Amino acid sequence: MTTLLEKLPLPQKRGELVEACCRVLDSEVQGKKGFSGLAIKAAYKVMQTIKPGAVRDAVDALFDEFIQSLEPLHEKYQQNGSSQSFGQYMMSCPKEAAELLVGITDARAQRTQHKSLKSAYQRLRPSAVQHVSEAISPLASLVDRYYG
Repeated sequence: MTTLLEKLPLPQKRGELVEACCRVLDSEVQGKKGFSGLAIKAAYKVMQTIKPGAVRDAVDALFDEFIQSLEPLHEKYQQNGSSQSFGQYMMSCPKEAAELLVGITDARAQRTQHKSLKSAYQRLRPSAVQHVSEAISPLASLVDRYYG
């Protein structure tokens, strides 16, 4: 079986994939509503204020870990032998995919030296899986665009 990392056009298209992930993230943050949306937007702004380009840098730094975190899901997909795409498979189990991805940000938050980022993350963490689950559809579409 091939890994998800092997199925993506890396390293040739890494920069393009990172930029596309950043666009999905920007769009998801901007689309948030209500009190939790305000908190997410505020935390996102804190991250961008601490260091311009921090979002892109974080996505780039964690990109391989994010892809590797989805490997258990990718293995199930390959074992399933489904005719659907891997992105469609991801969309069929958004909570599982979200939990795998959030595990990476949990580990990163534990290691960060930026107290304001860590504090903002801890306030948002209880709803993180829900918010990431809501972003699985555009992420899955992105994966399908490059999966091959």
